[in-house]
Amino acid sequence: MYEAFYGMTQRPFALKPDPAFLFMSRKHRFAFSMIEYALSGQAGFTVITGDIGSGKTTLIRHLLKRSYKNVNYGIISNTHESFGSLLQWILTAFGIAVDTNDLAARYETFVSYLISQYAAGKQTILIVDEAQNLSIELLEELRLLSNINADEDQLLQMILVGQPELLEKLRRPELVQFAQRISVSYHLAPLSYFEARGYIKHRLTVAQADPELFSEAAIKAVFHFTKGVPRLINSVCDMACVYGYADGLSTLDTDIVLAVIHDKKQSGLLPLYNLGGRLDRQELEASIEASVTASCSEDGAYDFGPSPAPEEERQAPPSDDRIRVSRGGVQQPAVQQPLHDLGSYSTYRPAGQHASPPSNVIVPITSQRRRQAGRQGNLKWLFRF
Repeated sequence: MYEAFYGMTQRPFALKPDPAFLFMSRKHRFAFSMIEYALSGQAGFTVITGDIGSGKTTLIRHLLKRSYKNVNYGIISNTHESFGSLLQWILTAFGIAVDTNDLAARYETFVSYLISQYAAGKQTILIVDEAQNLSIELLEELRLLSNINADEDQLLQMILVGQPELLEKLRRPELVQFAQRISVSYHLAPLSYFEARGYIKHRLTVAQADPELFSEAAIKAVFHFTKGVPRLINSVCDMACVYGYADGLSTLDTDIVLAVIHDKKQSGLLPLYNLGGRLDRQELEASIEASVTASCSEDGAYDFGPSPAPEEERQAPPSDDRIRVSRGGVQQPAVQQPLHDLGSYSTYRPAGQHASPPSNVIVPITSQRRRQAGRQGNLKWLFRF
């Protein structure tokens, strides 16, 4: 829709997980290094958690993209309460056909498969996404499968990916033995302000768009209302591009972001932050700056660097105006505009502007010799709907 107008090759803020757009923030880089370290060290269990939309699945797809022939993946996604037989799903994930319903026969088939992969010099890795949905009983089944080994070598390694509820389950007394098998665990926190800023510019650059499409003030507003959650950033920025396209704007500023936030708030479908209270424009800007400052302080980044050059105003407003609101087609000053009346922002148009748009250091997963050979992995996806 707006891609051609902004010179983009594709939508930079699509919600689907795409490793091509992965922004390796410090948190994501560290999480990825931990995964590769665990796999290279023959760890039994690796646990990666994070809030909804933190980029866990994208990180896993990035791992698969860097795979080698000596790594064999089986992937189970979208688990839920009616998951059924875990062993059958694992067999299907690895493409193992079994005609019998006998549990012992299935187990024997799977063990034979692991031994054959080990004899061929391959690592067998099971990835379970949305693992927070697994019951205590199914998690215990996974632990028992981790007992399959050859001397000091682990025949099956497992990566569990899930929301914070997964950690709560693993802390339960019934899963003490499971928790002791976890070699590496990492929790993906939301992005800091500087990371969110880099994230937005990175995705625009990958889409071959102008990385300065969003003004600095607009990026701060996006961070304030999303608290650095990547999926929320994508949702707000994507709609800001739509609104900017509709208004024919070459730069997306704070007013466009506020218009998006207002409409998202009205629907109540997107879990944004900092929507409470009745703030005028000056108080809102102060609140946004406070969020940015707090994030920088938590990250230990106190040096903001040189202040950005003032943005070129589309129209110099009267000195007593904070924003200008279109009411009945007439531009009127709006002093002390409250945040709760964000509907005015959604109808804001600059004077003369029409709404019509123009016509690492990463621990290697395998030996250096095998990495230099450029081997690719054998990937098998299993989706559960």
